[in-house]
Amino acid sequence: MGAMDGKKMVLRLREFDIERGLAAVEELEGRCQVGLCGDETADNSGGNKRRTKKKSGMSLCVEQVGDPLARVRHAPEHVMLVAEYGEEMVGVIKACVKVVSRGGGKEPSSSSSSVKQQPPAATTTAYVKVACLLGLRVSPSHRRLGIATALVKRAEEWCRERGAEHATMATTTSNAASLALFTGRFGYVPFRWPKFLGRPVHAHRLPVPCGHRVFQLPPPLAAAAYARLLPPQGTEFLPADMPALLAHKLTLGTFVAIERDPDPSLPPSFAVLSVWDSTRSMRFRVSGAPALLRASLAALRALDRGAPWMRVPSIPDIFRPFGAYLLYGLRMSGPAGPALLRSLCHHVHNVARKNPACAVVAADVAPDDPAAAAVPRWRRFSCDKDVWCIKNLINKDTNATDDDDDWAAPPLPGTLLFVDPREF
Repeated sequence: MGAMDGKKMVLRLREFDIERGLAAVEELEGRCQVGLCGDETADNSGGNKRRTKKKSGMSLCVEQVGDPLARVRHAPEHVMLVAEYGEEMVGVIKACVKVVSRGGGKEPSSSSSSVKQQPPAATTTAYVKVACLLGLRVSPSHRRLGIATALVKRAEEWCRERGAEHATMATTTSNAASLALFTGRFGYVPFRWPKFLGRPVHAHRLPVPCGHRVFQLPPPLAAAAYARLLPPQGTEFLPADMPALLAHKLTLGTFVAIERDPDPSLPPSFAVLSVWDSTRSMRFRVSGAPALLRASLAALRALDRGAPWMRVPSIPDIFRPFGAYLLYGLRMSGPAGPALLRSLCHHVHNVARKNPACAVVAADVAPDDPAAAAVPRWRRFSCDKDVWCIKNLINKDTNATDDDDDWAAPPLPGTLLFVDPREF
Protein backbone atom coordinates (compact mmCIF):
# COMPACT_ATOMS: atom_id res chain seq x y z
CA MET A 1 0.00 0.00 0.00
CA GLY A 2 2.38 2.69 -1.24
CA ALA A 3 6.17 2.60 -1.16
CA MET A 4 8.92 3.91 1.06
CA ASP A 5 12.64 3.97 0.24
CA GLY A 6 11.96 1.82 -2.85
CA LYS A 7 10.34 -0.97 -0.83
CA LYS A 8 6.72 -2.01 -0.81
CA MET A 9 4.95 -0.64 2.25
CA VAL A 10 3.19 -3.26 4.37
CA LEU A 11 0.51 -1.62 6.51
CA ARG A 12 -1.31 -3.39 9.30
CA LEU A 13 -4.59 -2.15 10.80
CA ARG A 14 -5.74 -3.42 14.18
CA GLU A 15 -7.78 -2.39 17.20
CA PHE A 16 -5.97 -0.33 19.79
CA ASP A 17 -4.64 -2.09 22.89
CA ILE A 18 -4.27 0.49 25.64
CA GLU A 19 -1.93 -1.69 27.69
CA ARG A 20 0.74 -1.91 25.00
CA GLY A 21 -0.08 1.04 22.79
CA LEU A 22 -0.68 4.04 25.05
CA ALA A 23 2.87 5.39 24.86
CA ALA A 24 2.94 5.01 21.06
CA VAL A 25 -0.37 6.88 20.65
CA GLU A 26 0.79 9.72 22.89
CA GLU A 27 4.03 9.96 20.92
CA LEU A 28 2.13 10.00 17.61
CA GLU A 29 -0.27 12.70 18.79
CA GLY A 30 2.68 14.77 19.98
CA ARG A 31 4.06 14.79 16.43
CA CYS A 32 0.75 15.78 14.83
CA GLN A 33 -0.54 19.32 14.59
CA VAL A 34 -3.95 19.29 16.18
CA GLY A 35 -6.82 21.71 15.77
CA LEU A 36 -9.55 23.05 17.98
CA CYS A 37 -11.15 19.70 18.72
CA GLY A 38 -8.03 17.61 18.92
CA ASP A 39 -8.05 16.33 15.35
CA GLU A 40 -5.83 17.15 12.43
CA THR A 41 -5.28 16.95 8.72
CA ALA A 42 -3.97 13.44 8.39
CA ASP A 43 -2.28 13.73 5.01
CA ASN A 44 -2.66 15.72 1.82
CA SER A 45 -6.01 14.08 1.25
CA GLY A 46 -7.53 13.45 4.64
CA GLY A 47 -8.44 14.49 8.13
CA ASN A 48 -11.34 14.35 10.53
CA LYS A 49 -13.34 16.61 12.74
CA ARG A 50 -10.80 19.39 12.75
CA ARG A 51 -12.17 22.78 13.69
CA THR A 52 -9.01 24.86 13.64
CA LYS A 53 -9.51 28.43 14.76
CA LYS A 54 -7.16 30.99 13.21
CA LYS A 55 -7.24 34.76 13.56
CA SER A 56 -4.40 37.02 12.44
CA GLY A 57 -1.91 34.17 12.42
CA MET A 58 -3.14 32.75 15.76
CA SER A 59 -4.44 29.23 16.12
CA LEU A 60 -6.25 27.51 18.98
CA CYS A 61 -5.05 23.91 19.33
CA VAL A 62 -5.92 21.11 21.70
CA GLU A 63 -4.24 18.03 23.07
CA GLN A 64 -5.94 15.06 24.72
CA VAL A 65 -5.16 14.27 28.34
CA GLY A 66 -5.13 10.76 29.79
CA ASP A 67 -7.52 8.22 28.25
CA PRO A 68 -7.19 8.26 24.41
CA LEU A 69 -10.69 6.72 24.17
CA ALA A 70 -12.33 9.40 26.31
CA ARG A 71 -14.29 10.91 23.42
CA VAL A 72 -15.91 7.64 22.36
CA ARG A 73 -15.91 5.49 25.50
CA HIS A 74 -19.38 6.68 26.55
CA ALA A 75 -20.93 4.87 23.58
CA PRO A 76 -21.67 1.15 24.14
CA GLU A 77 -20.02 0.41 20.78
CA HIS A 78 -16.72 2.20 20.20
CA VAL A 79 -13.30 1.49 18.78
CA MET A 80 -9.90 3.02 18.17
CA LEU A 81 -8.07 1.65 15.13
CA VAL A 82 -4.33 2.02 14.68
CA ALA A 83 -2.17 1.69 11.57
CA GLU A 84 1.30 0.18 11.96
CA TYR A 85 4.22 0.13 9.57
CA GLY A 86 6.61 -2.45 10.89
CA GLU A 87 6.92 -1.76 14.60
CA GLU A 88 5.97 1.90 14.28
CA MET A 89 2.47 3.28 14.87
CA VAL A 90 1.78 5.67 11.98
CA GLY A 91 -1.95 6.42 12.20
CA VAL A 92 -5.07 6.26 14.38
CA ILE A 93 -8.80 6.87 14.09
CA LYS A 94 -11.65 6.65 16.62
CA ALA A 95 -15.25 5.74 15.98
CA CYS A 96 -18.41 5.14 17.98
CA VAL A 97 -21.94 4.03 17.18
CA LYS A 98 -24.76 5.61 19.12
CA VAL A 99 -28.52 6.16 19.02
CA VAL A 100 -29.56 9.79 18.46
CA SER A 101 -32.69 11.67 17.47
CA ARG A 102 -33.27 12.28 13.78
CA GLY A 103 -35.29 15.47 14.20
CA GLY A 104 -37.69 17.03 11.75
CA GLY A 105 -40.31 14.37 12.49
CA LYS A 106 -38.31 11.88 10.38
CA GLU A 107 -38.53 8.19 11.11
CA PRO A 108 -35.77 5.67 10.49
CA SER A 109 -36.53 2.87 8.02
CA SER A 110 -38.39 -0.11 9.43
CA SER A 111 -35.54 -2.39 8.39
CA SER A 112 -33.08 -0.56 10.61
CA SER A 113 -31.06 -2.75 12.97
CA SER A 114 -30.95 0.12 15.45
CA VAL A 115 -34.32 -0.85 16.89
CA LYS A 116 -32.59 -3.15 19.36
CA GLN A 117 -31.00 -0.19 21.13
CA GLN A 118 -33.89 2.23 20.94
CA PRO A 119 -35.54 4.01 23.90
CA PRO A 120 -39.10 3.09 24.96
CA ALA A 121 -41.55 2.40 22.15
CA ALA A 122 -43.29 5.76 22.52
CA THR A 123 -40.23 7.57 21.18
CA THR A 124 -38.41 4.97 19.05
CA THR A 125 -39.61 6.41 15.74
CA ALA A 126 -37.62 9.60 16.31
CA TYR A 127 -34.27 7.84 16.79
CA VAL A 128 -31.66 6.36 14.47
CA LYS A 129 -28.30 4.62 14.86
CA VAL A 130 -25.43 6.89 13.78
CA ALA A 131 -21.65 6.51 13.64
CA CYS A 132 -19.24 9.27 14.58
CA LEU A 133 -15.70 9.27 13.13
CA LEU A 134 -13.12 11.41 14.89
CA GLY A 135 -9.52 11.65 15.99
CA LEU A 136 -7.93 10.75 12.63
CA ARG A 137 -4.17 11.27 12.74
CA VAL A 138 -1.30 10.17 10.53
CA SER A 139 2.39 10.56 11.31
CA PRO A 140 3.91 13.49 9.37
CA SER A 141 6.61 11.16 8.04
CA HIS A 142 4.07 8.72 6.57
CA ARG A 143 1.60 10.96 4.77
CA ARG A 144 0.51 10.75 1.12
CA LEU A 145 0.60 6.96 1.37
CA GLY A 146 -3.13 6.27 1.66
CA ILE A 147 -3.04 5.59 5.40
CA ALA A 148 -5.90 7.97 6.14
CA THR A 149 -7.98 6.35 3.41
CA ALA A 150 -7.36 2.88 4.80
CA LEU A 151 -8.27 3.95 8.34
CA VAL A 152 -11.52 5.64 7.27
CA LYS A 153 -12.58 2.64 5.19
CA ARG A 154 -11.96 0.23 8.03
CA ALA A 155 -13.75 2.49 10.53
CA GLU A 156 -16.80 2.75 8.26
CA GLU A 157 -16.89 -1.03 7.86
CA TRP A 158 -16.73 -1.46 11.62
CA CYS A 159 -19.63 0.98 12.13
CA ARG A 160 -21.72 -0.53 9.33
CA GLU A 161 -21.33 -4.02 10.82
CA ARG A 162 -22.84 -2.67 14.04
CA GLY A 163 -25.94 -1.31 12.36
CA ALA A 164 -25.05 2.35 11.85
CA GLU A 165 -27.22 3.88 9.14
CA HIS A 166 -25.25 7.11 8.84
CA ALA A 167 -21.70 8.26 9.57
CA THR A 168 -20.77 11.80 10.55
CA MET A 169 -17.57 13.82 10.86
CA ALA A 170 -16.78 17.49 11.49
CA THR A 171 -14.13 19.86 10.26
CA THR A 172 -13.82 23.50 9.15
CA THR A 173 -14.53 25.08 5.81
CA SER A 174 -10.87 26.14 5.66
CA ASN A 175 -9.62 22.56 6.07
CA ALA A 176 -9.59 21.76 2.36
CA ALA A 177 -7.61 18.53 2.78
CA SER A 178 -10.08 17.04 5.25
CA LEU A 179 -13.08 18.03 3.14
CA ALA A 180 -11.39 16.62 0.03
CA LEU A 181 -10.97 13.21 1.65
CA PHE A 182 -14.43 12.91 3.14
CA THR A 183 -16.57 14.70 0.57
CA GLY A 184 -14.53 13.74 -2.48
CA ARG A 185 -13.31 10.23 -1.85
CA PHE A 186 -15.91 8.93 0.59
CA GLY A 187 -19.07 10.75 -0.45
CA TYR A 188 -19.79 12.73 2.72
CA VAL A 189 -22.04 15.78 2.33
CA PRO A 190 -21.78 19.02 4.38
CA PHE A 191 -25.11 19.52 6.09
CA ARG A 192 -24.81 21.53 9.36
CA TRP A 193 -22.64 24.53 10.29
CA PRO A 194 -22.53 25.09 14.08
CA LYS A 195 -20.75 28.01 15.75
CA PHE A 196 -18.06 27.65 18.40
CA LEU A 197 -18.35 30.51 20.92
CA GLY A 198 -15.62 30.91 23.54
CA ARG A 199 -14.83 33.44 26.23
CA PRO A 200 -11.78 33.53 28.53
CA VAL A 201 -12.24 33.32 32.30
CA HIS A 202 -10.68 36.28 34.10
CA ALA A 203 -10.02 36.97 37.74
CA HIS A 204 -13.15 38.98 38.57
CA ARG A 205 -16.77 37.96 39.00
CA LEU A 206 -19.20 38.85 36.26
CA PRO A 207 -22.45 40.48 37.35
CA VAL A 208 -25.66 38.50 37.72
CA PRO A 209 -28.61 40.93 38.09
CA CYS A 210 -30.29 40.79 41.46
CA GLY A 211 -33.59 40.40 39.61
CA HIS A 212 -32.44 37.05 38.24
CA ARG A 213 -32.47 33.87 40.27
CA VAL A 214 -30.13 30.99 39.35
CA PHE A 215 -30.60 27.52 40.77
CA GLN A 216 -29.36 24.00 39.97
CA LEU A 217 -31.55 21.07 38.93
CA PRO A 218 -30.79 17.53 40.12
CA PRO A 219 -30.11 15.15 37.18
CA PRO A 220 -33.54 13.43 37.20
CA LEU A 221 -35.36 16.77 37.14
CA ALA A 222 -32.95 18.09 34.50
CA ALA A 223 -33.69 15.05 32.32
CA ALA A 224 -37.41 15.66 32.67
CA ALA A 225 -36.97 19.33 31.76
CA TYR A 226 -34.93 18.56 28.65
CA ALA A 227 -37.47 15.93 27.61
CA ARG A 228 -39.92 18.82 27.19
CA LEU A 229 -37.47 21.40 25.86
CA LEU A 230 -35.70 19.09 23.40
CA PRO A 231 -38.31 16.73 21.94
CA PRO A 232 -36.61 14.08 19.79
CA GLN A 233 -38.96 14.75 16.86
CA GLY A 234 -37.72 18.34 16.73
CA THR A 235 -34.08 17.88 17.78
CA GLU A 236 -31.17 16.51 15.78
CA PHE A 237 -28.46 14.38 17.45
CA LEU A 238 -30.06 14.33 20.88
CA PRO A 239 -28.46 11.23 22.48
CA ALA A 240 -30.81 8.48 23.61
CA ASP A 241 -28.78 8.33 26.83
CA MET A 242 -29.43 11.97 27.70
CA PRO A 243 -30.19 11.12 31.38
CA ALA A 244 -26.79 9.39 31.63
CA LEU A 245 -25.08 12.47 30.16
CA LEU A 246 -26.77 14.77 32.67
CA ALA A 247 -25.75 12.47 35.53
CA HIS A 248 -22.19 11.99 34.25
CA LYS A 249 -19.39 12.80 36.69
CA LEU A 250 -18.04 15.44 34.29
CA THR A 251 -21.39 17.26 34.04
CA LEU A 252 -21.00 19.87 36.75
CA GLY A 253 -24.71 20.60 36.78
CA THR A 254 -27.78 21.85 34.96
CA PHE A 255 -28.65 25.45 35.84
CA VAL A 256 -31.87 27.40 35.38
CA ALA A 257 -32.38 31.16 35.54
CA ILE A 258 -35.74 32.83 36.15
CA GLU A 259 -36.94 36.32 37.05
CA ARG A 260 -37.55 36.98 40.74
CA ASP A 261 -40.46 39.34 40.09
CA PRO A 262 -41.77 38.63 36.58
CA ASP A 263 -44.28 40.93 34.93
CA PRO A 264 -47.60 39.04 35.10
CA SER A 265 -48.74 40.69 31.87
CA LEU A 266 -45.86 39.07 29.90
CA PRO A 267 -45.21 35.42 29.06
CA PRO A 268 -42.96 33.70 31.61
CA SER A 269 -39.25 33.72 30.84
CA PHE A 270 -36.49 31.26 31.70
CA ALA A 271 -33.12 29.96 30.50
CA VAL A 272 -31.37 26.64 31.05
CA LEU A 273 -27.98 25.11 30.25
CA SER A 274 -25.70 22.31 31.43
CA VAL A 275 -21.95 22.46 32.07
CA TRP A 276 -19.37 19.85 31.06
CA ASP A 277 -15.92 19.88 32.67
CA SER A 278 -13.42 19.11 29.91
CA THR A 279 -10.38 20.18 31.95
CA ARG A 280 -9.74 16.54 32.86
CA SER A 281 -9.72 15.23 29.29
CA MET A 282 -8.14 17.90 27.09
CA ARG A 283 -5.99 21.01 27.12
CA PHE A 284 -6.16 24.02 24.81
CA ARG A 285 -3.24 26.19 23.78
CA VAL A 286 -2.96 29.36 21.68
CA SER A 287 -0.03 29.48 19.29
CA GLY A 288 1.21 31.95 16.70
CA ALA A 289 0.24 35.05 18.70
CA PRO A 290 2.17 38.28 17.96
CA ALA A 291 4.74 39.28 20.56
CA LEU A 292 2.89 42.57 21.15
CA LEU A 293 -0.31 40.73 22.07
CA ARG A 294 1.55 38.42 24.43
CA ALA A 295 3.20 41.41 26.13
CA SER A 296 -0.07 43.33 26.37
CA LEU A 297 -1.93 40.45 28.03
CA ALA A 298 0.98 39.86 30.42
CA ALA A 299 0.92 43.54 31.35
CA LEU A 300 -2.82 43.40 32.05
CA ARG A 301 -2.32 40.40 34.33
CA ALA A 302 0.47 42.19 36.19
CA LEU A 303 -1.68 45.31 36.59
CA ASP A 304 -4.59 43.25 37.85
CA ARG A 305 -2.42 41.50 40.43
CA GLY A 306 -1.01 44.82 41.66
CA ALA A 307 -4.29 46.72 41.65
CA PRO A 308 -7.21 44.28 41.87
CA TRP A 309 -9.52 47.10 42.93
CA MET A 310 -9.37 48.40 39.35
CA ARG A 311 -11.10 45.19 38.18
CA VAL A 312 -9.06 44.98 34.98
CA PRO A 313 -10.54 42.12 32.89
CA SER A 314 -7.22 40.32 32.55
CA ILE A 315 -7.26 36.80 31.16
CA PRO A 316 -5.11 33.81 32.13
CA ASP A 317 -1.93 32.88 30.28
CA ILE A 318 -3.53 31.31 27.22
CA PHE A 319 -0.15 30.59 25.63
CA ARG A 320 0.31 27.66 27.97
CA PRO A 321 -2.01 24.61 28.07
CA PHE A 322 -5.34 25.33 29.77
CA GLY A 323 -8.73 23.68 30.24
CA ALA A 324 -12.32 24.68 29.44
CA TYR A 325 -15.91 24.30 30.58
CA LEU A 326 -18.31 23.42 27.74
CA LEU A 327 -21.93 24.58 27.78
CA TYR A 328 -24.56 22.32 26.23
CA GLY A 329 -28.34 22.09 26.10
CA LEU A 330 -28.74 25.88 25.94
CA ARG A 331 -32.39 26.86 25.76
CA MET A 332 -34.32 30.03 26.58
CA SER A 333 -37.88 31.26 26.39
CA GLY A 334 -39.85 34.45 26.94
CA PRO A 335 -39.01 38.13 26.48
CA ALA A 336 -36.33 38.02 29.19
CA GLY A 337 -34.86 34.76 27.88
CA PRO A 338 -31.70 36.28 26.30
CA ALA A 339 -30.88 38.27 29.44
CA LEU A 340 -31.44 35.21 31.63
CA LEU A 341 -29.18 33.10 29.40
CA ARG A 342 -26.44 35.71 29.66
CA SER A 343 -26.83 35.59 33.44
CA LEU A 344 -26.37 31.81 33.32
CA CYS A 345 -23.20 32.23 31.24
CA HIS A 346 -21.93 34.76 33.81
CA HIS A 347 -22.77 32.29 36.58
CA VAL A 348 -20.74 29.55 34.88
CA HIS A 349 -17.86 32.00 34.43
CA ASN A 350 -17.94 32.73 38.14
CA VAL A 351 -17.94 29.01 38.93
CA ALA A 352 -15.02 28.47 36.54
CA ARG A 353 -12.98 31.10 38.39
CA LYS A 354 -12.70 28.63 41.28
CA ASN A 355 -11.00 26.04 39.06
CA PRO A 356 -7.37 27.03 38.31
CA ALA A 357 -7.32 24.58 35.40
CA CYS A 358 -10.20 26.32 33.58
CA ALA A 359 -9.39 29.35 31.44
CA VAL A 360 -12.26 29.34 28.91
CA VAL A 361 -16.04 28.83 28.88
CA ALA A 362 -17.33 27.78 25.45
CA ALA A 363 -20.42 26.53 23.63
CA ASP A 364 -21.18 24.94 20.26
CA VAL A 365 -24.57 26.00 18.85
CA ALA A 366 -26.38 26.10 15.52
CA PRO A 367 -26.00 29.46 13.74
CA ASP A 368 -29.77 29.96 13.54
CA ASP A 369 -30.28 29.09 17.21
CA PRO A 370 -31.53 32.21 19.07
CA ALA A 371 -29.25 31.21 21.95
CA ALA A 372 -26.20 31.95 19.79
CA ALA A 373 -26.82 35.69 19.98
CA ALA A 374 -27.16 35.62 23.78
CA VAL A 375 -23.94 33.73 24.57
CA PRO A 376 -21.04 36.05 25.47
CA ARG A 377 -17.96 35.38 23.36
CA TRP A 378 -14.48 36.67 22.59
CA ARG A 379 -13.82 37.02 18.86
CA ARG A 380 -10.40 35.38 18.99
CA PHE A 381 -11.85 32.36 20.79
CA SER A 382 -14.82 31.89 18.48
CA CYS A 383 -15.31 30.22 15.14
CA ASP A 384 -18.34 30.38 12.86
CA LYS A 385 -16.99 28.19 10.05
CA ASP A 386 -17.46 24.71 11.49
CA VAL A 387 -18.99 22.16 9.14
CA TRP A 388 -20.55 18.78 9.90
CA CYS A 389 -20.64 16.18 7.13
CA ILE A 390 -22.83 13.08 6.82
CA LYS A 391 -22.88 9.92 4.74
CA ASN A 392 -25.45 7.18 4.26
CA LEU A 393 -23.88 3.82 5.21
CA ILE A 394 -26.82 1.67 4.11
CA ASN A 395 -26.49 -0.34 0.89
CA LYS A 396 -28.94 1.49 -1.35
CA ASP A 397 -29.40 -1.56 -3.57
CA THR A 398 -30.93 -3.60 -0.75
CA ASN A 399 -32.64 -1.98 2.17
CA ALA A 400 -32.41 1.79 1.80
CA THR A 401 -35.15 4.18 0.74
CA ASP A 402 -35.01 7.56 -0.94
CA ASP A 403 -35.84 9.19 2.37
CA ASP A 404 -32.57 7.97 3.90
CA ASP A 405 -30.65 10.78 2.16
CA ASP A 406 -32.95 13.56 3.36
CA TRP A 407 -30.78 14.31 6.39
CA ALA A 408 -28.35 16.15 4.11
CA ALA A 409 -31.14 18.63 3.27
CA PRO A 410 -31.62 21.83 5.31
CA PRO A 411 -33.44 21.16 8.60
CA LEU A 412 -37.09 22.02 8.94
CA PRO A 413 -37.78 25.42 10.56
CA GLY A 414 -37.62 25.17 14.32
CA THR A 415 -35.47 22.03 14.34
CA LEU A 416 -32.86 22.17 17.10
CA LEU A 417 -29.27 20.91 16.94
CA PHE A 418 -27.76 19.19 19.98
CA VAL A 419 -23.96 19.07 20.35
CA ASP A 420 -22.79 16.28 22.66
CA PRO A 421 -19.89 17.59 24.80
CA ARG A 422 -18.49 14.07 25.24
CA GLU A 423 -17.37 14.05 21.59
CA PHE A 424 -15.96 17.57 21.49
